[in-house]
Amino acid sequence: MDILGLIEDARSATPSLANLSTQEKNQLLLRMADSIEKNTKTILEANLRDLAASKLSKNVEDRLLLTEDRIRLMAQDVRKVATLPDPVGEEKKWTVPSGLTIHQNKVPFGVIGVIYENRPNVTIDIASLCLKSGNSCILRGSASALTTNRTLVKAIEPILPKGAVCLVDSADRSAVEIMLKARGKIDLLIPRGGAELINHVVQNSRVPIIETGTGNCHVYVDETADLTMAEKIIINAKCQRPSVCNAEEKLLVHKKIAAKFIPRIVKVLRENKVEVRGCSETKKIIPDVILAKEEDWSREYLDLIIAIRVVSDVDEAIVHINKYNSKHTEAIITKNKNNADKFTKNVDAAVVMVNASTRFTDGGQFGFGAEVGISTQKLHSRGPMGLEALTCTKYIVEGTGQIRN
Repeated sequence: MDILGLIEDARSATPSLANLSTQEKNQLLLRMADSIEKNTKTILEANLRDLAASKLSKNVEDRLLLTEDRIRLMAQDVRKVATLPDPVGEEKKWTVPSGLTIHQNKVPFGVIGVIYENRPNVTIDIASLCLKSGNSCILRGSASALTTNRTLVKAIEPILPKGAVCLVDSADRSAVEIMLKARGKIDLLIPRGGAELINHVVQNSRVPIIETGTGNCHVYVDETADLTMAEKIIINAKCQRPSVCNAEEKLLVHKKIAAKFIPRIVKVLRENKVEVRGCSETKKIIPDVILAKEEDWSREYLDLIIAIRVVSDVDEAIVHINKYNSKHTEAIITKNKNNADKFTKNVDAAVVMVNASTRFTDGGQFGFGAEVGISTQKLHSRGPMGLEALTCTKYIVEGTGQIRN
């Protein structure tokens, strides 16, 4: 496949996309959503072919799976993006002592490349967010989802300006290496997937990147926690969809409630088919848990596995989290506002939840309509990335003949 030609098509599309009005973009998005729903049967048939050829584990395979409901929600997300404010052209304006008027405008990046794994809904999320923010996109999904991604792009491509959404229609990994070296042709790269993919892009890209991260997410149950609330949150965070990056992987429990709460939560976790590992203190309370190893504390399981650690207080919980986490999402369950404030202030993560499931770290749940990914870095954008994260800044300066002394 001619990847360089694909990149040129995407770059050629950027002027027309940047000049589309908000109304024009919204009309295209609504037509995209309609076409996705109209092609549901064809998309599901393609997805079944990918699933039949898949060698993924059962939990990871769930990320590949599409259903009628998931396709309907995909279309709903596109319609939601159409209702959101258009960031392109947002302006701040001020005048400086020299008399110059400064305009700070939001403008598209240009060409955005996204390299991602397994989840075909990402194809539509990226396409809709890039269109609304005036960018073209180059999509390189995983080989396991190639037939599904191809069918999704075919459903929306005829509606859009040529080059607006370009799919790398090949499983050849050399395409990724070409994208990584396309500095000056691709303006921004975003990797979405496991640690291996993300690390490869971070270490080898010559194109500026926004790093999305793996999710070694913790829930800390404080001594004042409502234990019924804690149980509901933990089961949701761990079990609702264990293969995604905002699923809970570790549980920290205050030592004063450990003897009471750990037997209760282990029972419910096991009822939900979760394998439980634990520290030595956890093992004293529940002797048949698997003793956690050092590598467990930093591992993202993406499976029905959890590791439990008993901590002395909120301070020890914060130290443990900051040592082992992936800067994604952390949660505290507590009735103590001082502990909640200390936790939110001192935990180093893109998102910190108080008395809520880690599963809410999601662009759709944050009101962004969809998301490009969840950034765990600190430059430009952090947390779920929506439309604003796909714009950068242009300054326009108006004068009346000023020269600098």
